[in-house]
Amino acid sequence: MQTKLTLRLDDQLIQSAKLVAHNRGKALSQLVADYFRLLEIEEQLPLATVQKPTPWTQSLLGIAIPEDKHQVDTEQLRYAYLAEKYQLNNLAGIDENPV
Repeated sequence: MQTKLTLRLDDQLIQSAKLVAHNRGKALSQLVADYFRLLEIEEQLPLATVQKPTPWTQSLLGIAIPEDKHQVDTEQLRYAYLAEKYQLNNLAGIDENPV
């Protein structure tokens, strides 16, 4: 069941939030709901595990590209990650230590 919620916020903050929602292809209500869910999840985690990067660091995540993209075998890295995550042995014959 959905319930209407009225918030009183600064006009500039509302306009900024609407722009962010638009850029992400979401309704403002969905953006707020996503944030509330995130808060709920953070409340359930031990304090030591909730170490979020600063907004500046967050903006930089994922932009680094190796000099030679072909140097990194992404499939091998992906397999190694999944194998470690799910504690799998070398089932596919791919080297578990990719680099």
